[in-house]
Amino acid sequence: MIEGRVIRISGPIIRATGLGGAGLFDVVEVGEKRIIGEVVRLEKDEAVLQVYEDDTGLKVGASVASTGRPLSARLGPGLISTIYDGIQRPLEFLFKQGGAFMESGARGEPLDSARRWPFVPDPVLVEKLAAHEPVAAAPGLVLGRVKETESITCSIMVPPNTHGGTLTELAPGGDYTIDQVIARTDKEEDIFLAQWWPLRVPRPNAERLAPDQPLVTGERVIDVFFPLSKGGTAAIPGGFGTGKTMTQHAIAKWCDADVIIYIGCGERGNEMTDVLTEFPGLTDPRTGRSLMERTVLIANTSNMPVAAREVSIYTGVTLAEFYRDMGYHVAIMADSTSRWAEALRELSGRMEEMPAEEGFPAYLPTRLAEFYERAGRVKTLSGAEGSVSIIGAVSPPGGDFSEPVTQHTKRFIRCFWALDRDLANARHYPAISWIDSYSEYAEEVKPWWERVNPSWAIVRQESIDLLKKEQRLAEIVRLIGPDALPDDQRLILLTAEIIKNGFLQQNSFDQVDMYCVPVKQVQLLELIMEFHTRAERCIRLGAPLFKITGLPIRERLSRLKSEVKNEDVVAVFGEFERDMRASLEELERSYRTREVL
Repeated sequence: MIEGRVIRISGPIIRATGLGGAGLFDVVEVGEKRIIGEVVRLEKDEAVLQVYEDDTGLKVGASVASTGRPLSARLGPGLISTIYDGIQRPLEFLFKQGGAFMESGARGEPLDSARRWPFVPDPVLVEKLAAHEPVAAAPGLVLGRVKETESITCSIMVPPNTHGGTLTELAPGGDYTIDQVIARTDKEEDIFLAQWWPLRVPRPNAERLAPDQPLVTGERVIDVFFPLSKGGTAAIPGGFGTGKTMTQHAIAKWCDADVIIYIGCGERGNEMTDVLTEFPGLTDPRTGRSLMERTVLIANTSNMPVAAREVSIYTGVTLAEFYRDMGYHVAIMADSTSRWAEALRELSGRMEEMPAEEGFPAYLPTRLAEFYERAGRVKTLSGAEGSVSIIGAVSPPGGDFSEPVTQHTKRFIRCFWALDRDLANARHYPAISWIDSYSEYAEEVKPWWERVNPSWAIVRQESIDLLKKEQRLAEIVRLIGPDALPDDQRLILLTAEIIKNGFLQQNSFDQVDMYCVPVKQVQLLELIMEFHTRAERCIRLGAPLFKITGLPIRERLSRLKSEVKNEDVVAVFGEFERDMRASLEELERSYRTREVL
């Protein structure tokens, strides 16, 4: 170990001498409490350190020791259902050890080294080794499996940083701890149930695949209007109280990802408390068991050391890549990247770096890119298909989307779900603006959606265009009132209202409406747009608008979302469609007859 001495302290930034032989981003231990930190700058014999724990009471002259390895996460069975802090310390264990307030230098194993896991070796490898056939120890080779929870099976693979060679030993089936050797190679490398991986280094894959499979969330405004693909990136910007956290909670519960990584990055303590207490109580809709059986929580509140906030997102994405390499589809919820950027700003200021716009460091876009570019749908080293989808919340001060974090984030994401203050105040949730939001994945996921319903792209575009027309007409209505508009334009206002209330608005407490299957989503929007087309035809023939608004089907159309269960869609929607066509065709016939006369 390389040892040095503290010569300057500025909050979480420490300058030490005697560390000229250390490497950039090496882990260091500072002072008597062995506070964990990282080398972030080297200047001849001096090093600038960033510590991840409270350094109150640390004095100039305290000892510093470099471990010679980068900050890493321990990956293996036992990650699922655990609650970590930003540097992968298990919070539940630390609470039992030291109480509610975490002390500097507190330690806890990321994975329980005493617990024994049931390892089942791969039968094909067992047969080959028994027959003395050579088995290449290629990175990503699946050696066996461990049932981690009822929902997740952990594949034990040859680590990507293994030097290859041939497999010489494979442990028989049985119970093993994470520190016991389960395989060996002819290059004298031991393989364990768990492995270490540097947080800032992306895990390799065999091939990146096109993001043409949607991440189905059950939220209609997302899935139909602004879809996100598996392996895609999305941002949810919005002011205080507009629903960023609740939207992420709904996606975490209902989306068709296999594993959820929730990163509470600099959020208020009461919000993280809600997450930590609610998530274990949520029921996984796919299995009926606890949602925590496929979830990892990383809690780093705003009153915890600011430097740990900066590293927490790298911890989260490293855990996500580990499960991606097993062939799972992983969704990361980062709440919020603005707090993470604020940590960068504070650390940059203490290191006396030249500030860029609004005091953020000049390398803010680079760090954002490093995070979001680790998303993707890939072919793994083992030949499976996996993905990491990243959904980052952004908290612009005062809801100003022109501030640097939001603007730089837009450069690296392809899905933008802008939350609207007026919608939130009107209790319209999800408060995702259909005017300011966009998705660049719509064309790529179009073939998938057209297999669900061939008219997906058509009704989606028609409804978006109609809502844009309604926005322009709303300006006129504010000036002169709706009665001054002709009936065809008032029909646009009526249909837009049905789309908003009967399609875009979704009640997460309604047992029927809390989740909407893809078939129901498209068919519901298709019914609304067919109503508009047929009503428009009636108005052209001379029918007044009150004749259309007086039809019983108009009110029922707005209530279909919560009246029809997902499993009853085909039968009930088919019956409603026949009734709607009959009502409007009868009205159309009566006015067509008058026109002939």
